[in-house]
Amino acid sequence: MRTGTILIVTVLLGLLTAVGLFAWAGLAGPGEPMPTKGYVALALGALATVLVGLGLMGLVFYSSRRGYDEPPHFHEDP
Repeated sequence: MRTGTILIVTVLLGLLTAVGLFAWAGLAGPGEPMPTKGYVALALGALATVLVGLGLMGLVFYSSRRGYDEPPHFHEDP
């Protein structure tokens, strides 16, 4: 591996570790539990995200099947 690649991987692993420690500190700290409305909002947000993702993937497969992703073909007049 080259020095640049090792440096990038090291920096990214350091950032991942920092984010993991930050998340652990936020979740392990004292505080009130999430109310029921929060869980409902979380579930609805996750469901909406999944539905949008499924819709977009469906559109990708639809456009691929119909040939909309192909480059244009020009017909020259004789």
